[in-house]
Amino acid sequence: QVQLVESGGGLVQAGGSLRLSCAASGRSFSNYAMGWFRQAPGKEREFVARINRSAGSTYYADSVTGRFTISRDNAKNTVYLQMNSLKPEDTAVYYCAADYSGGVRIGRNEYVYWGQGTQVTVSS
Repeated sequence: QVQLVESGGGLVQAGGSLRLSCAASGRSFSNYAMGWFRQAPGKEREFVARINRSAGSTYYADSVTGRFTISRDNAKNTVYLQMNSLKPEDTAVYYCAADYSGGVRIGRNEYVYWGQGTQVTVSS
């Protein structure tokens, strides 16, 4: 069992930046690949970014490539999402999630543990 708690969301103007954190507790954090997803009102939850167990590889949705950076600190059991050049369309609840498996997996059903989410609102 892994418990995930997101933080760092808030209200920011377009063009601004936010850094989300996801703190993990429970079973060994370094055994899991980690992902960030987001869900806007009335829309499906969508993949944002993924990082493998050792932080050796990352993968991004096209909509955030070049603006967002996922990273992790296994010593601190924490994964981060640095979000720059934010746009109003980035407004959503952001969730972190843990996945047992390797590779590039972007389906939400492939992730076994989820946090409660943190709201990000980007004003125009």
